[in-house]
Amino acid sequence: MKTTTTLILALIFSVNAQADGDPEAGAKIFPRLCGGCHQVGESARPGFGPQLNGIFGRAAGTSSNYVYSEAMKNSGITWGRDSLTAYLKDPKGVVPGTRMIFWGLSDEEKLNNLLAYLQTFQPMP
Repeated sequence: MKTTTTLILALIFSVNAQADGDPEAGAKIFPRLCGGCHQVGESARPGFGPQLNGIFGRAAGTSSNYVYSEAMKNSGITWGRDSLTAYLKDPKGVVPGTRMIFWGLSDEEKLNNLLAYLQTFQPMP
């Protein structure tokens, strides 16, 4: 009985860990899909897109030193896992009028890995 309970708990925790994504895998995805326009890290600056440090919990269109579209500034979105997932799947569908030129990312594993990577750039509480 104890072995069965341990196995069930292990499966539950491994599914949750996988659902949260792998930041190391996300670190490999970011430069290819996002790095042409966005930066993260200590020396991150806006480029064609805003820097993405601390994106979770930030209101859309509010990062300093970046000029956003009116659509993004007026979207009313606060970035979190769900809103970022929806946006990265279909940017123009979530924020019609956004200037972000990205075809979308539908691969759930890559999305989770990318979001896990971006979460490593959240400020410490």
